[in-house]
Amino acid sequence: MRLERDKSTRHIGRPWIKLQTQRSTSDTQKSRSCTVRHQGRSATSAKMTFQIHSLALQVAKALRHGVLRTFPVALSLSFCSMTTPQRPLSSLKPSALQSTPASAAPTVRVERVIVDAWFNSQQRLNAAGRNEYFHYKWNDRSDSGFSIFGQMFLDDGATLDTLYQAPTTDRLDTAQIYIIVSPDNPAKNPHPHYVQPHDADQVVAWVKQGGVLVLMENDPANADINHLNLLSDRFGIHFDEVLKHHVIGNHFEPGYIPVNASGSLFQHSHTLYMKDTCGISVKHPARPLLEDNAGTVMATAKYGKGTVFAVVDPWLYNEYTDPRKNLPQQDNYSAGKEFVHWLLKQVPSNE
Repeated sequence: MRLERDKSTRHIGRPWIKLQTQRSTSDTQKSRSCTVRHQGRSATSAKMTFQIHSLALQVAKALRHGVLRTFPVALSLSFCSMTTPQRPLSSLKPSALQSTPASAAPTVRVERVIVDAWFNSQQRLNAAGRNEYFHYKWNDRSDSGFSIFGQMFLDDGATLDTLYQAPTTDRLDTAQIYIIVSPDNPAKNPHPHYVQPHDADQVVAWVKQGGVLVLMENDPANADINHLNLLSDRFGIHFDEVLKHHVIGNHFEPGYIPVNASGSLFQHSHTLYMKDTCGISVKHPARPLLEDNAGTVMATAKYGKGTVFAVVDPWLYNEYTDPRKNLPQQDNYSAGKEFVHWLLKQVPSNE
């Protein structure tokens, strides 16, 4: 209820109760009776009363909107003595309006996650007839996109970005995680940007300083493998140009990959689904993270202050992370959330 103050209004008891009087003889008598109850109060005291009531109303409004969360403060303001001088709300110290001063709030770094759009730079015409990037991109909401994967990072407090140029240490300087997914081959892009030795040098230098590099390959027919190995080999990870987990039609079983809860990456059991993948071979400093009957599925390596993660398939695109879909029966979505949490934990805290 809004508080209105004019010559015919009296505020009695709690500040949110209003008596609206008319200028009649009987109402004047009522007004005088109210005046008798507060005999001896000076004009200054009456002014203080109004200020206190106004202050209490502002506090009550702040409580309703969640701005003021310290209820005892509001309570003491509402029922304080009428004759106690009060300062305006604007003159109160911040500590009176919040339980923790703003200066005491800890600084929290927000991790920046970049997905590549140079080595995989596929484009298509959108509904407006304009070219747009798609295929493993944050803003791609179709089956081929990473919008659900990106939301997992957002849910964990990270921010998202896209790199449309070749990676350099300067361009990656503000990123904590850099993801390269299924680099283009001529079958996917008539003008692919292959990984070059100088690209590998730049990314390796960034990882050494604490970057987290994610390499998500694909099967040989749908991605370039040889050039990406110029980069991955620097960390003891080699993508094998072979076809594994080959799925034909609705015969999904070859794509199912069981995950036990005992691993360092996954704390819960899952059934992953990866359709048509390549393989991985590892040597020092790399080690397998997940293996199945077909060999190594995921691998990792520590390099300088940084971490490298590699997987044989871009398994977290929307087609297989949308929990509304029933087939194939898998839980890539819940496993993906654990994976994202693990990745963020690899970022050095002292970076």
